[in-house]
Amino acid sequence: MPLPPAPSRRAALLAPEAFEVTARPRIAAASANEAIATPQRTAATPARAGRKADSAASSPAAPDTASLVQVETRARAPEPAAPPPVARSTGTRKARSTGTTAAAAGAAPATTTTPRTRKSAPQGPTKLFVLDTNVLLHDPTSLFRFEEHDIFLPMIVLEELDGHKKGMTEVARNGRQTSRTLDALAGVQGADIAHGLKLDSTGQRAAGGHLFFQTVPLDYSLPTSLPPGKADNQILGVVEALRKLHAPREVVLVSKDINMRVKARALGLNAEDYQNDKTLEDGDLLYAGVLALPPDFWAKSGKNVESWQSGAHTYYRIGGPIVPQLMINQFVYFEAPGEPSLFARVSEIREKTAVLQTLKDYGSAKNAVWGVTTRNREQNYAMNLLMDPEIDFVTLTGTAGTGKTLLALAAGLTQVLDDRRYTEIIMTRATVSVGEDIGFLPGTEEEKMGPWMGALDDNLEFLAKGDGGNAGEWGRAATNELIRSRIKIKSMNFMRGRTFLNKYVIIDEAQNLTPKQMKTLITRAGPGTKIICMGNLAQIDTPYLTEGSSGLTYAVDRFKGWPHSGHITLARGERSRLADFASEVL
Repeated sequence: MPLPPAPSRRAALLAPEAFEVTARPRIAAASANEAIATPQRTAATPARAGRKADSAASSPAAPDTASLVQVETRARAPEPAAPPPVARSTGTRKARSTGTTAAAAGAAPATTTTPRTRKSAPQGPTKLFVLDTNVLLHDPTSLFRFEEHDIFLPMIVLEELDGHKKGMTEVARNGRQTSRTLDALAGVQGADIAHGLKLDSTGQRAAGGHLFFQTVPLDYSLPTSLPPGKADNQILGVVEALRKLHAPREVVLVSKDINMRVKARALGLNAEDYQNDKTLEDGDLLYAGVLALPPDFWAKSGKNVESWQSGAHTYYRIGGPIVPQLMINQFVYFEAPGEPSLFARVSEIREKTAVLQTLKDYGSAKNAVWGVTTRNREQNYAMNLLMDPEIDFVTLTGTAGTGKTLLALAAGLTQVLDDRRYTEIIMTRATVSVGEDIGFLPGTEEEKMGPWMGALDDNLEFLAKGDGGNAGEWGRAATNELIRSRIKIKSMNFMRGRTFLNKYVIIDEAQNLTPKQMKTLITRAGPGTKIICMGNLAQIDTPYLTEGSSGLTYAVDRFKGWPHSGHITLARGERSRLADFASEVL
């Protein structure tokens, strides 16, 4: 006998014509009624539901009853194995307290179980988020970042989107992408704007709520000091009207405009920043790439440590509670009076053990790189990453004067001119000025980038002087010419579509890049290419970028633990005593 069709809604009774009962109809009906009337008991005791299905299997009507019980069990059974998702809805990481009791506000239930994605049961009422235009222009995918919550777009937001769609700027591209997304949601078969568009109808399974548009005028009153013709004030009026209309449901305004949020709070409205673009809440939580071993490390782990020699490196296999804290290519060190010091890099991690590899000492004059020796522990870590051919991606962060550019250039010149590992050095940076812009620059692409590359010129002058030695003026001039012939200065504006083969790419001032720009640059790497990203997260000049949302922070966080990448935060300034003191007190 074929299985009956699946019910059209949760715990729905099957139509009588869907199956034919040939024996014991009373038992089958009783089982079906029990499955409908007491869904909580069925979900709470799946073992009993299974026994009922097994006992009913001996009757001809067993397939119908068993399938009905299984449908109800799948729909209502809790999922203890699935951990609750991290609170990253809006921008507001506090918006995790959500739930399915949105029916009072006219919203659809939030939990939907799909074959590919299973969400844990929400734990409170869903919220209604009203998005400001700047959120959509900042992140066109923000519509799908609110998990099971609902989204409302005032009509003035659509009007402003239409006004920003022209041009080749990042804002214009985001505006066009948002318009295409809205059109795709509205074009889904069966979509009804009046009752809300399902946000997961285009394949975005992380979004479980609905998108509502302002289709009718809303009645609201604002203070006379707020002119009604301004777009921001109209959005505030919509939020005020929705709060009264859907009380007691929570209505929240999400805006990147600080003054907009201040005005909303002054009017007693809930307002929050859009936080989903932030990789970290606090810059102090950024992965540093270095871990200090505990003071009792040798006392506790010394007896169980295995060690062996291979080439110029010594390897140690360690275990214990320190292993879960380690990552591939993370540096560890142990320093204590009267104890043997250890400076190593994590080269392998198994389930309960990790292998540490000792480092090459670039602070010694015999290991100098293009005449440069490292002056502190973090610089030595950085040079080990820069000189390792197995490391394809290196990120260096640190304050001014810590030696990021000098180390990267010295390692690049050695591997390009001496080792012939790469064919040339390509250097680029974000062209974001500190003060007023000086206008258009004449000349070719490289000439236009010249004023932005003052750091390159300063470091090349130092490196050429150290390499020239006693060669005289002609020797130094020849060295400068050779170095210049192997360094290409490129603008980021023309990177789209390029592929770098066997290049040594340096991205300076990477803290001023957005995550999208960082992705564009890193994906240019072809076979044999190494990319170095450097920056100081305390010197961000790009508007709307913070330490948590910078592309450099994004790259460091996403690449940590990858076997072919490494990161170091340089701590000590080595430029001069004046620069070190200024960075501390100013």
